[in-house]
Order: sequence, then C-alpha cells, then structure tokens
Amino acid sequence: MCDATFWQPLVDVLPGQVVDYGDVNSITAMAAAVLAVAPASFVLAGHSMGGRVALEVAHLAPERVQKIILMDTGYLPRQPGVAGDTEKAGRMALLEVAQQHGVRAMAQEWVKGMVHPDRLQDTPLIDSILGMMSRKTAECFAGQQHALLTRPDASPVLSALRIPTLLLCGRQDSWANVAQHTAMQVLAPHAQLSVIEDAGHMVLMERPEATVRVICDFLEAA
Repeated sequence: MCDATFWQPLVDVLPGQVVDYGDVNSITAMAAAVLAVAPASFVLAGHSMGGRVALEVAHLAPERVQKIILMDTGYLPRQPGVAGDTEKAGRMALLEVAQQHGVRAMAQEWVKGMVHPDRLQDTPLIDSILGMMSRKTAECFAGQQHALLTRPDASPVLSALRIPTLLLCGRQDSWANVAQHTAMQVLAPHAQLSVIEDAGHMVLMERPEATVRVICDFLEAA
C-alpha cells in the first residue's frame, strides 16, 4: 500500500524507479511487473511485501539483479495450522474495514503497529502514511492480502544469492523483527545486516537520514 512517498528520501539521493503493482494478486505477478519495466541490469530494493517481490525477481531473473536491498521483510510462506489461520483472520479483518469503511480507516488501525510507538504522536508522519495508503483502493488491498497469504517460500532464493545483499530493518519493527532478518542472514551469510535504531516497520519514513546513509554506504562498499 506504499507508493513513491515511502521511497522519496532515497530517490532524492539516488534517483530510481518506483514500481506500482496495480491490482495484481500474487508475488510472482508483481515480480513480473517489475521485470517488465526494469532495465537490463539494475540494483533492486524492496520493502515489506516488496522485499518478497524483490526475492521473486531475483529468482526469476538472477542475471539482471546486480545488488539487492531487503528492508523490513520476510521470506517464509504462511504457516500451516493455527498460526496461519490467525494470520489470515487478522488480514481479513483489516480488509473488511477497508471494504466497509474505506482504506484510510483501515490504515488508521494498521499504522498503530507499524511505526515506533513514540511516533504515533508525530502528526506529519502519520498523516503522510495515512494519505499514502488512502491513494490506494480496497481492491488493491485485497489483491495484496491474497498475494501475502499465498506467498512462496523464498528460503531457496536467499540461499542461492551470490550478489551483494543488504538486510535492513527497524529495531522496533514488530511486524518483521530483527530476529527474522537474522534468520535471513543465516541463509545468506554474505549479506550485511543493518538495524536502524528507534524505528519501526516504516523505517525509511521514520528515520530517513539514517536509513539512506546505511543504503548509500552499502552500495559504495559493494
């Protein structure tokens, strides 16, 4: 549900293209949308669901990806049993709010767990996040929820990565936590793991300067 607003602090320093997935409803279709507009060879960054899309891009066209940056994301499929049912119920509850009361109402609930708790009182930041999500439709949100519930296991992709890789997350990200990124580094031991202090899931909007600095340092070193 993010758009170029999320990426603006980075694009201001490193001009690049932000891909919109439209209403497609699978990670593979989203990866195909990226490859359809990307140059022959490129550096790829993905955040949250976009990190999973980035891994699928690396799976589909590994020869085209020079370097990869995976931010506040994950790699495992939906778990079976109770854990998977609980995840589905939570996603469907948010979707119901979006469909019945609008995307902004959904975002007002969603954002409570997606930023550092101290930033819930940061009105400009929260308004920017809510406004960004409000530009998307409930149909778009439904497609993304389906994509996430049917997401592939990206463990083999991580294990196969041989390109410079940055794993980055906010210290207080409760959705894609530090432990999850540490587990990703076990599968891709050559990867650099960087944790942004005092930041939640929306790390590039919460701590833009610190996040951009880590990314630029990584790209320069790589």
